[in-house]
Amino acid sequence: MKPFVAPTITDVLEARKFLRGRVRHTPTELSLPLSDRVGSPVYIKWENHQICGSFKLRGALNRMFSLSAEERDRGVVTASSGNHGQGVAMAAAMLGLKALICVPGSCPETKKAAIRRLGGQWVELRVVGHLYDDAEKEAHRAADEEGRTYISSFEDRHVVAGAGTLGLELILDEPSIDVIVTPAGGGGLMNGVALAARALRPSVEIWGVQSVASQPWVLSWPGGKVVETTYDDSLADGLTGSIPQSLVTLAKERVAGILAVTEEQIAEAIVFCHREHHQVVEGAGAVGIAAVLNGKIDLAGRRCAVVISGGNIDERRLLEVLNRQG
Repeated sequence: MKPFVAPTITDVLEARKFLRGRVRHTPTELSLPLSDRVGSPVYIKWENHQICGSFKLRGALNRMFSLSAEERDRGVVTASSGNHGQGVAMAAAMLGLKALICVPGSCPETKKAAIRRLGGQWVELRVVGHLYDDAEKEAHRAADEEGRTYISSFEDRHVVAGAGTLGLELILDEPSIDVIVTPAGGGGLMNGVALAARALRPSVEIWGVQSVASQPWVLSWPGGKVVETTYDDSLADGLTGSIPQSLVTLAKERVAGILAVTEEQIAEAIVFCHREHHQVVEGAGAVGIAAVLNGKIDLAGRRCAVVISGGNIDERRLLEVLNRQG
């Protein structure tokens, strides 16, 4: 795998140019219910409206279309908790190249089905182990032993730049935002948003959020060095797994801090989006709402934007959460 090269704002602008007409400019909407709850204006960036149901399409398309002819001929392999895999599958079908997509057993059925549907004959879906790191280990093995081109879901210049186009849209739509709250995950989205948003509005604060069930960012943040930890099953299945030192180092340049929310708070946020906005949001997409609802950030006198990163949640799990929360 090639060494990580940090993207620049020019990379984000190039990604925006390429993705125009290929992805949706998703809405940024003032949430009156959330604003009333916290006493300050809170906007929501509804990336669950994106094609494939998540922001991951931005980075996946940008990376896949950057492949050389030789890399395309070798075929690609990636690890995904489900959303990135959909973007790679869609791009593989568009480019007519073979893709092996490794997902963990915890990957929701709706995401597995979407990968198969989008990729068709061009994609092999391989379910490995239970957690994201199991799938990533298999993907690296396939790249090394089968000669496939490895496509990272977060530690890649084109992927981070693609995710950064979301940050550009957000600030262009609401230029006076003071705080942006975004899922932390592997770090691609958080770093991309921070790069783009702070290039346009240097004073804006960026906060990353993850679940207490998987919080390597929380543990690694104080010292700036990756701290290994254990992971449990989470409603935020898209955020589980280890993180790379390269993106921790990059985040330290622009991100204000990392927050953790509980599984119960994530469930509350999913229900809030469904009840107050009639929106289907997956656990990973709801962590920012959870942080704001539970007062994790002082928003007094400040305008906040929360990134909803995706909406691909199994119907059964959604109904369980809605019923449990009453």
